[in-house]
Amino acid sequence: MTNEHIKYLKKIKRNNLLIKLTQISILIIFIIIWQLLSDYKIINPFIFSSPKKVVECLINLHNANNLYNHIFITVYETFVSFLLGTLIGIFIAFLMWWNKFFAKVIDPYLTVLNSLPKVALGPILIIWVGASMKSIVIMALLISTIITIINVYSGFINVDPIKIKLMNSFNAKKLQIFMNLILPATLPNIISCFKVNISMSLIGVIMGEFLVSKEGIGYLIMYGSQVFNLDLVITGTIILCLVAILMYNIVLLFEKKFIKN
Repeated sequence: MTNEHIKYLKKIKRNNLLIKLTQISILIIFIIIWQLLSDYKIINPFIFSSPKKVVECLINLHNANNLYNHIFITVYETFVSFLLGTLIGIFIAFLMWWNKFFAKVIDPYLTVLNSLPKVALGPILIIWVGASMKSIVIMALLISTIITIINVYSGFINVDPIKIKLMNSFNAKKLQIFMNLILPATLPNIISCFKVNISMSLIGVIMGEFLVSKEGIGYLIMYGSQVFNLDLVITGTIILCLVAILMYNIVLLFEKKFIKN
């Protein structure tokens, strides 16, 4: 490598380090200000809680053996809905690409279902499926699957038509075109869809837990609001943020591995 290239790489590393330090500094400053405002009663500690109370709440949940069970339930439900929603969504998107008639028939229904507030279907799902984990997963599926179908199908139909014509000129079969051209060309788009899908699955799971669950992070938040325990509500929200960050970074690791390979 030339000296200019080495300097350029060092500059990128310094830039990335500066970004990380700035992000951490903003978070630390926010926590300090939050604690000071609570200590000096500038904000109402009962309503806004404080970092100290959040830590105490976490310790209490840990001592009561409730913390990890609630986190595990939410993560499990999210991953199940994410995997099912992704697989079902990609399969339906494939069928839409394969059969244009099917795509035109289903398109308006997808638009309506995508715009419909899924929480409105919660009471119906509870009656149909029961107040159980199944209704939570199905609610998350309603969100993640439709988004996957729309995004993946959009990637399928936007592949360069000239390349498709070239494969047709060599008498390639439709399945060969899909496996050797369409799918490889849209893999980056599919992985980007994973990022959206994991967050949508988590949103669907939390919505379901608000309605029917007796376990999970959503249940903690809802229970805290019902008994006016704002410390528990804010603690649950912070745990939810940490879980979302963890899941998103897992997808990022998968993306980096894919790009590397």
